[in-house]
Amino acid sequence: MDSTSIELPGSQIAAVVVDGDEVSIRFEPAYVIKTMTGSVERTRWWQNGALVFSDAELADDEPLPTLPARCNGGDVGENVYTYRDMIPVPLQSHGRAHCALKVGDATIRVTAAAVRLVMEDVPRYIEHIRPGTVSQEGS
Repeated sequence: MDSTSIELPGSQIAAVVVDGDEVSIRFEPAYVIKTMTGSVERTRWWQNGALVFSDAELADDEPLPTLPARCNGGDVGENVYTYRDMIPVPLQSHGRAHCALKVGDATIRVTAAAVRLVMEDVPRYIEHIRPGTVSQEGS
């Protein structure tokens, strides 16, 4: 089965925008990994987008990091699923949602009643990832 996901480590968090009860985490760019059925190679792409939480609350127990900044990884959760260091594409879920994204020494924490991933434009190709090679992106 073909799959697509955002690779959190190395993706750039451009901003955290709070608008009423909606919290958006902007990625500019997000690094997208595509895996094709039957292929041992994967491909890396970049694309801008946002992880949008509805009926959300941004944790205020620590200050937000200075943005834009590189994401070091973290968790994104929806209902019973927790995705570590990645976000599946597409993502849209109602029910319990949360994230804890690491940026430097800080963590961006959001809890919400729904989450959706909104990608902009089209993904742009960067490279093929062959087994046994290490990508230069995000390093």
